[in-house]
Amino acid sequence: MFEGKGVGEMITRGKHIIVELSNCDVNIINNLTEVKNILIQAALYAHAEIKELAFHRFSPQGVSGVVVIAESHISVHTWPEYGYVALDIYTCGNKTEPLKACNYIAEIFKAENIFATEIERGLRDPVKETFLHKKVEIKEETERNGREKEEILMDVVS
Repeated sequence: MFEGKGVGEMITRGKHIIVELSNCDVNIINNLTEVKNILIQAALYAHAEIKELAFHRFSPQGVSGVVVIAESHISVHTWPEYGYVALDIYTCGNKTEPLKACNYIAEIFKAENIFATEIERGLRDPVKETFLHKKVEIKEETERNGREKEEILMDVVS
């Protein structure tokens, strides 16, 4: 039988969203205060419980940071010289909505292009007594720079 080994079992199942944002607003993604506030608000929109914050602005440009949440984390790395943002959102359990955080961040950073992969993690295999993950499909309606709304397949299920 596959059982937890600690005191008080937690839900291991979680959603991990790995995101590439392109053609973002350079002034926003290079501003430490704005990036930090946007990630805090995204965590709140996702119904996450914020525990810790750590952010750093690099010279001459770029910001990295993490919002540690009770459910895991939201992290960001920006390259303003390319208008590029690497975003990582991982939440465990059932109470959070990580896609809300992802969409909010993309909108506020004014990303023109989004490429995201969602991975369902912490899946128990009771036969092998191991944990697994699987990729899932994400679809989103988006409107960027006055273009018509279009459905974007952000990643392909393998």
